[in-house]
Amino acid sequence: MNRQQLMDIGTTWFSKQGWEAFPFQRQTWTAFLQGKHGLLNAPTGSGKTYALWMPIILDYLQNNPSHKRVAGIKAIWITPLRSLSVEIKQAAERVAVDLAPEMTVGIRSGDTSQAERARQKDKMPDLLITTPESLQLLLASKGYEKVFKNCSAIVVDEWHELMGTKRGVQTELGLSRLKTIVPKMRIWGISATIGNLEQAREVLLGPDSDANKNSVLIRANIDKKIKVISIIPEKMETYPWRGHMGLHLLDEVIPIIRRSKTTLIFTNVRSACEIWFQRILEKYPEFAGEMAMHHSSISRETRQWVEQAIRNEELKVVVCTSSLDLGVDFAPVESIIQIGGPKGVARFLQRAGRSGHQPGKESVIYFLATHAIELIEASALKKAAKHSVVEDRIPYLNSWDVLVQYLNTLAVSDGFYPDKIYDEVKSTFCYQTMTPENWQWILNFIAQGSQSLQAYDEYKKVEIEEDGLFKINNRATAMHHRMQIGTIVSDAVLSVKYVGGGFIGTIEEWFISKVQPGEVFIFAGKKLELYKVKNMQVLVKRAESGKPVKHASWLGGRLTLSAQMSELLRQELYAANFASKTPELVALAGLFKRQRKESIVPSDNEFLIETFKTREGYHAIFYPFEGRFVHEALASLFAYRISLLSPITFSLAYNDYGFELLSDQQIDMQQVLDNELFVPEHVHTDLQISLNSTEMARRKFRDIAVISGLVFTGYPGKLVKTKHLQGGAQLLFEVFREYEPDNLLFQQAYRETFEHQLEEGRLIQALERIQNQQIVWKQCDKPTPFSFPIITDRLREKLSSEKLSDRIKRMTASYMKD
Repeated sequence: MNRQQLMDIGTTWFSKQGWEAFPFQRQTWTAFLQGKHGLLNAPTGSGKTYALWMPIILDYLQNNPSHKRVAGIKAIWITPLRSLSVEIKQAAERVAVDLAPEMTVGIRSGDTSQAERARQKDKMPDLLITTPESLQLLLASKGYEKVFKNCSAIVVDEWHELMGTKRGVQTELGLSRLKTIVPKMRIWGISATIGNLEQAREVLLGPDSDANKNSVLIRANIDKKIKVISIIPEKMETYPWRGHMGLHLLDEVIPIIRRSKTTLIFTNVRSACEIWFQRILEKYPEFAGEMAMHHSSISRETRQWVEQAIRNEELKVVVCTSSLDLGVDFAPVESIIQIGGPKGVARFLQRAGRSGHQPGKESVIYFLATHAIELIEASALKKAAKHSVVEDRIPYLNSWDVLVQYLNTLAVSDGFYPDKIYDEVKSTFCYQTMTPENWQWILNFIAQGSQSLQAYDEYKKVEIEEDGLFKINNRATAMHHRMQIGTIVSDAVLSVKYVGGGFIGTIEEWFISKVQPGEVFIFAGKKLELYKVKNMQVLVKRAESGKPVKHASWLGGRLTLSAQMSELLRQELYAANFASKTPELVALAGLFKRQRKESIVPSDNEFLIETFKTREGYHAIFYPFEGRFVHEALASLFAYRISLLSPITFSLAYNDYGFELLSDQQIDMQQVLDNELFVPEHVHTDLQISLNSTEMARRKFRDIAVISGLVFTGYPGKLVKTKHLQGGAQLLFEVFREYEPDNLLFQQAYRETFEHQLEEGRLIQALERIQNQQIVWKQCDKPTPFSFPIITDRLREKLSSEKLSDRIKRMTASYMKD
């Protein structure tokens, strides 16, 4: 069959489904059948999956006109989330059953049973859906080259989610191997919301590779309509504060739920998800039986039940987190409610796309601000949605820990010859700047345990055979490695189970350490009484009513404004000084009026600093509007630089809009301005001193040590306790720090701390912007509306919710007197 005949088969199949192929789908079919690689960019719910399953099966028909089945994998579909596998499998089967019924479709992930894995070992499916981690496990199998030899295509779904993560680096390395094994294999990525598409294609295919040169970037020109509606309260706070999570607008949410077939309520963190679920049920018990919760710490079985119940239109409302952000097709969902600022445009658009998840359908998303100033974010997001402005994803460079893991994976299977693998690794985006010296260090590390560990045999994992083959021959070493393949993030989590049996989910160790036996906490929508913690398991009983409860909470849950979102927020804030205003800015008129009375609303050429005195001490508030992570670093940086002028001690607080330096003595702000402390020069050195970067790097090193296999996380059901894991990693960190400071893994811990955690590059850009602005210092009589969320955020760390609420009422009443 020629290409046109194949295209006609695809078009006819679409017609039989009552569909019409979009131009981007036909373009993808054509490019694939021409033998090209590529990246497909299309909005959520537009038919991206069929854009690539169809040409994969058409290509199979062209090469197998007799429909005589040849054993082995024909195509691999990589998905970042196991929960998406079933949807993708159903789409593949829908095409295959009509066009190539002899083709089999299978899933290989962490959820695949041992029996199914055993069957796949003997007979692999034609179309395999898997995850980056499971792909690595396949590469760890002996004779893996035979498994992949007939593979004609590999598709990396949701590439925007993988790129910029170490799972993305895993994928890059896996593709570098497959390109050598199967040179004719076509590589395709699918991406929804991402700004740097050209770079995304380069990272996927390799910067100077033949695949990249023979590739296309296909954009779906589909006008996906997204309707953003802000839930604006009748009475607006003049002094906004954090802590109530938008629950004061709970009654505004209920009418939206009632008039929609199904509503998803997105919260940014799991603790807020738990609290919103509980509050809705308490106040509106009629939703019992029609309401569910979905977040990553709830058991897989419960999450899968919720997803299927949404598809079956059995649920009226689901409170969820980012666990439902990606790709699952929920046709019944009519409305999305976003609680609080999503902190990123891409995340917001992804969530909006959960409603109207069909071609041509309008997506409707309601924005519920948890405090007044977040309405500025809502106004900015409306414009971003209208103009399709989304963030770039920054790819990793030189992730030595992932490379060590990958080389051990190859050594566990059939072994590898360094010269051959060096060229493959060097061809990836992540390792394009790797030097021969770096490579030799990595080889020495896996074979000899690096310079300072050569005396310990446990770190000498790889043996070098006579012909130069690098191979792991020790069975225990091989078993330990296979157990840790794919361990990219090592969360300190414990399993939550009933005393009588039954898995509920996972919870972080730091939270449960604060709960005593007999105390009650709410988790997964259930009131649970702690019985005891044993063998990394939290054993619980159903709690009796009447006992005081704590809500489960998680560390690291706070999101920060993306660079793109920060820029949009500043533009919207500056617009508040002009006549043309959005409904959100109009609603904030009273707040802006009070802000101008006490201080100013800065314009685009102004950088605002406010100082005032309260009974707590002397406050200095700075407003870069750059996100809490950047502000955390800036607060430490400025506190350090000011202390060089005169000895002074500060308490620090920060949120997405600014940061506070609080002291018992007054800052000589004129001296600060005269000495130009806002310069980007010497930032790296000053940050190292001011932030105790060694301690931060020490914490970062734990994950690097786990990924590279320096520490073993334990056997299934007998995991190593987090404190022991951290202790082992810290010991290695100190050894490298004292005896081997040029150790690449040790240096990586510092590099990742500054590049990814502190966002040093973004911080420098913020200082450069401030340098070009006029610094406006306002000496205020009392806290301003802009400063209030920062002050209350700090108080929230010290006070219970009830005490904080009472304190804020008194503060607000005092500040509103005149």
